[in-house]
Amino acid sequence: MDDYSLDEFRRRWQEELAQAQAPKKRRRPEAAERRARRPEVGSGRGEQASGDPALAQRLLEGAGRPPAARATRAEGQDVASRSRSPLAREGAGGGEQLVDQLIRDLTGFPLGEKWLPATLVFYLLSNSRERELQVMNLNSHCCKLGHVSTFQPITDSNCSDSNPLPIPEDEGENEMNDVPFFDIQLPYELAINIFQYLDRKELGRCAQVSKTWKVIAEDEVLWYRLCQQEGHLPDSSISDYSCWKLIFQECRAKEHMLRTNWKNRKGAVSELEHVPDTVLCDVHSHDGVVIAGYTSGDVRVWDTRTWDYVAPFLESEDEEDEPGMQPNVSFVRINSSLAVAAYEDGFLNIWDLRTGKYPVHRFEHDARIQALALSQDDATVATASAFDVVMLSPNEEGYWQIAAEFEVPKLVQYLEIVPETRRYPVAVAAAGDLMYLLKAEDSARTLLYAHGPPVTCLDVSANQVAFGVQGLGWVYEGSKILVYSLEAGRRLLKLGNVLRDFTCVNLSDSPPNLMVSGNMDGRVRIHDLRSGNIALSLSAHQLRVSAVQMDDWKIVSGGEEGLVSVWDYRMNQKLWEVYSGHPVQHISFSSHSLITANVPYQTVMRNADLDSFTTHRRHRGLIRAYEFAVDQLAFQSPLPVCRSSCDAMATHYYDLALAFPYNHV
Repeated sequence: MDDYSLDEFRRRWQEELAQAQAPKKRRRPEAAERRARRPEVGSGRGEQASGDPALAQRLLEGAGRPPAARATRAEGQDVASRSRSPLAREGAGGGEQLVDQLIRDLTGFPLGEKWLPATLVFYLLSNSRERELQVMNLNSHCCKLGHVSTFQPITDSNCSDSNPLPIPEDEGENEMNDVPFFDIQLPYELAINIFQYLDRKELGRCAQVSKTWKVIAEDEVLWYRLCQQEGHLPDSSISDYSCWKLIFQECRAKEHMLRTNWKNRKGAVSELEHVPDTVLCDVHSHDGVVIAGYTSGDVRVWDTRTWDYVAPFLESEDEEDEPGMQPNVSFVRINSSLAVAAYEDGFLNIWDLRTGKYPVHRFEHDARIQALALSQDDATVATASAFDVVMLSPNEEGYWQIAAEFEVPKLVQYLEIVPETRRYPVAVAAAGDLMYLLKAEDSARTLLYAHGPPVTCLDVSANQVAFGVQGLGWVYEGSKILVYSLEAGRRLLKLGNVLRDFTCVNLSDSPPNLMVSGNMDGRVRIHDLRSGNIALSLSAHQLRVSAVQMDDWKIVSGGEEGLVSVWDYRMNQKLWEVYSGHPVQHISFSSHSLITANVPYQTVMRNADLDSFTTHRRHRGLIRAYEFAVDQLAFQSPLPVCRSSCDAMATHYYDLALAFPYNHV
């Protein structure tokens, strides 16, 4: 400690001594002497006023310790041992020795909450690291003595206006935001970085610790991060709302309401309007937008997010064809911006949903199109016709062109585009007992699987592909699902080994480390990709499972008998089921909606029998849209047979169980 700091220290405490020794009420000398010799442990202002000046007077005069109560023999030995410590023998010069001497002198002294001499001495030390170490030693020593430590760095808030203390330039900004963490002080930003690893329950517990911790636990950054982690409002920024904790609570309440509606069959159900005198051929959906193709060659699109069921027709380019004379639609696919339809005669139409109802590109194959795939996150289309696989994508100017073309030795039954491949698309094709990885970057054809049982189903994710293979009954080898790594090109897992063949598998929509599959035996199985075991097996359908999807708590499956079943797989319990007369070919659901399509296997051409409404309904196929969000229901939500002929007020919700006794009308 330099001379200037020591002089400043003495000057300030001399002023406080003068104020404390001002003439007050006259007291008896005996009582004053007893109070000086036996200080009581307390936090009152009177005791501290009499103890602090005495301690300051001893420090200014160079004495070792203030008057104190008589100590026991053990305490005397402890004090003696501390007085003979190396720091004490080094001398009285320097701030570190002064603080150590002060710690020894504070044995049994009541610690106040402001302006103790130790606080001034600690602050006047020049080295910030030494200040931190010394105050930690002082706090731990006070804890051993049974006192509550209130030592903290001196700031402008606890300095008087008449005698401000100098604040170092490197610490003036952070000391205003210090947060108590047990026996140390942390900056506010560092406390936020620690709290970001807590979940919502742990943040609620921390908010009950103190007022300071409550402010940190309710910081907008923490609750905005929680909303993003749980998938609430993913496209929003932190400046969109002023109270993210309230937004998080509202999202959780809405999620609970949706889950309750799913379990209790509360919601709205609508049957999408059918094209007259036609039969449904194929259905696909993406994010609530549904596309359907018919035997008449018509292609229709519905947007169930706005409950607009007046679906527009996507026109063909051939204006000379009479309406209803186009070839049958084989496949339809849709994503956020494109709609694609493949026809029986080998033609392919691509529509841009943002520009109009006429196709932006038309491509022709020499033979019938056997498989069609559309990327879910970009404009890439893949088709398989005969022994050729073609990948189409627009160039930088927007004109469609052939990105890559491949030739395979067998007919392709299954074709999928790998998501999140960025610039160059990648596709996976299954042709009999062969599985190829097709890369458009260098037109490379990589053989993943060969010379084994034929492939029965296929699905891909960003880095894996899962496909089912037939069993070999003559060697007692059951049907399996093989999981391959797309990056390494090798097999990772062999799952299943059941008697009947797998008919569908869903890897892309399943939760992490889980996968769901359907089998010809009517069972739905959940596979654990970490252990390779079957986590759960449900007897869901009487015939084979034709479509299946799962999320973090439920499974929706469809079977050939026309039954749609909803399961809570955590409880191993069926929630409800819906029946229709055709096999379920498409299932797609989100947290608030469900879309199902019952497509007949055999397309029935127009004839006189179809003039009857009942006969036509039995053969045409069916598309249903379910909505479980109460705040989005419309008056047109119930089934047409359940709608009233007169005007009525819109209800808050509709019980699906009342609608389906009439589905055979």
